[in-house]
Amino acid sequence: MRLNLIDQRVCVTGGTGFVGTHVVRELERIGVPREQLLVPRHQDFDLTLEADVERLYQELKPDVIIHLAATVGGIGANRARPGEFFYENLVMGVHLIEHARRHNLRRFVQVGTVCSYPKHCPVPFREDDLWNGYPEETNAPYGIAKKSLNVMLDSYLRQYGLKSAVLLPTNLFGPHDNFEESSSHVIPALIRKVENARIRGEDRITAWGTGQATREFLYVEDAAKAIVRAAELVDSPMPINLGSGNVVTIRELTQKIAKHCAFEGDIEWDAGYPDGQPKRHLDTSLASVVLEWHATTTLDTGLEQTIDWYRNAFHPKAQEISSDR
Repeated sequence: MRLNLIDQRVCVTGGTGFVGTHVVRELERIGVPREQLLVPRHQDFDLTLEADVERLYQELKPDVIIHLAATVGGIGANRARPGEFFYENLVMGVHLIEHARRHNLRRFVQVGTVCSYPKHCPVPFREDDLWNGYPEETNAPYGIAKKSLNVMLDSYLRQYGLKSAVLLPTNLFGPHDNFEESSSHVIPALIRKVENARIRGEDRITAWGTGQATREFLYVEDAAKAIVRAAELVDSPMPINLGSGNVVTIRELTQKIAKHCAFEGDIEWDAGYPDGQPKRHLDTSLASVVLEWHATTTLDTGLEQTIDWYRNAFHPKAQEISSDR
């Protein structure tokens, strides 16, 4: 049953973060009044604490929750903090879902992760393959925590009638991404590394792994549109893949970023670091039918926009010098 979000109080956890910023903008674009858009901040509501989650429901009185708050990072962060990634992602979702059914929430949107899929999964990944193996080891704690919430939502629909949607986006990128050295994902990490090398006049960079792993990347604005569509249209927690068809090797991706950054130095590969999951590519047939959605932003266009945003946000003076040339 279609839910008119304009008439709902919509709470976006993680609404000031990377994906949340774009989801909030999309909700505004479709006409959700600003006073009905609820964006709780961590300093006010720690979602790992059940008392704070209960208070969130009592004070904000949401009708719909789009759950984007997460503890995330790239391969390095996943290897360094596996317990934290498992516990915090699981417990945030558990508290929010339990109190959703207690407060008769109209719809809960759970944004999961492609990391939930088995390490060796037939390509393209189909939703039916989700339980056919263990995830890639470096991000298994994160992927399994998110996947466990799928089970919780399914059981809560069957026992309590809680309506929900579950989305499995592939690797997201775009403006407002996390560019921190200790926790960024592959595209922002490479952009930061390449841009710093260009600005410093260095003649080479070192990238992690062999470069042979393949990845599919989805521009964040396309993902935001799909997430909002799910909040409107989906009331059953069947997993739905979100992808773009932009599949490249990490080596090809690095070369593209170097080209868009005008970096002409050498790229060396350190195979002492893991590649992560060997292949990632999603079948998005279900999303095209259920959400009437498909991605429209090419990888090159998305990279250009992301690099421009990064330069303006982090290196405006270097950007001015580059433009003068």
